[in-house]
Amino acid sequence: MNEVSGVNAGDDTVIPVGGWKVPRIDLLRRGFPLIFLVILITVFTIMSPRFLSLDNLSTVLEQGTVLLVAALGMTFIIMAGSIDISVGAIVAVSALVAALTADTLGAWAIIPAIAAGALCGCINGLLLAVGKVPSFIATMGTMVVYRGLVLYFTRGAPVSIDDDSFLGTYSDYSWGIPHSVMIGLALALLAWGIINYTVFGREVRAIGGGERVSILTGISVTRVKILMFVLLGALSGMAGLLQGARTMAATSQLGLGLELDVIAAVVVGGTPLTGGLGSIVNTMLGVLIITLLSSGMNMAGVDPYLQNIIKGAVLICAVFVTIDRKKIGIIK
Repeated sequence: MNEVSGVNAGDDTVIPVGGWKVPRIDLLRRGFPLIFLVILITVFTIMSPRFLSLDNLSTVLEQGTVLLVAALGMTFIIMAGSIDISVGAIVAVSALVAALTADTLGAWAIIPAIAAGALCGCINGLLLAVGKVPSFIATMGTMVVYRGLVLYFTRGAPVSIDDDSFLGTYSDYSWGIPHSVMIGLALALLAWGIINYTVFGREVRAIGGGERVSILTGISVTRVKILMFVLLGALSGMAGLLQGARTMAATSQLGLGLELDVIAAVVVGGTPLTGGLGSIVNTMLGVLIITLLSSGMNMAGVDPYLQNIIKGAVLICAVFVTIDRKKIGIIK
């Protein structure tokens, strides 16, 4: 057996570098979100002493709630090896439905808003699972359709929400915590339970690990795929409701580009695009990283046109670290 510096060459537990035993890449993947978060906080704290102030942290939590709720659903999708780039458009559709029904239904507008999101997700799931259209192509098409529907009904003008109960739902505090943040944390707890303690969560992970094997073990892949897109749609509907409550209006530009932040949050959190692995806790860390990154760059006075470049570089770095190359035979 060949050995290098006393370590088996075929042993991937450690990698010998200059006499040091470096942990294998799996450990780096798991620890990447926490390591990056610590680096991020340290850098921005040095650049701006106000970065760790309670006011700024409270603002960050409120800003990250919409992103968190949508990212929870995206975790299931990416964990199964698929993708959905229509999230931002679904958020806009749900916010529009909430705005149109708020005057008559009040706080009960939450029901049609979530239903609209779930319907959009169901369409995406049917295109993928039944129509056999790749998820990227299917959701790229529906993204254009959903955004077009919002533009058609709004004609580019904002639809205001005049019911103050929406503002109360978002901005009121309990024990010093905004209601919107409490809603986000409750949904995160629910998603964590689904992934770790339900058959559906295990089926999603199994499909991401190997769809053909999942079929052979008796998993109804079509049903699971439709359900996970419906779940993402419903959570996007909730995100749209929260975003509409925050701005007290639904606009044609609402949620524009949100899908990139959502995907970035999940991937930076350590969920590989190759599927099979996923963690709600890591997704929460990813959301915190993306939100703190935006907040820190604003406080540090980074050029707004440079911020997207930095976000893109962070996403590339996260994909490079978290992707499981063993599951990819040929890179195209």
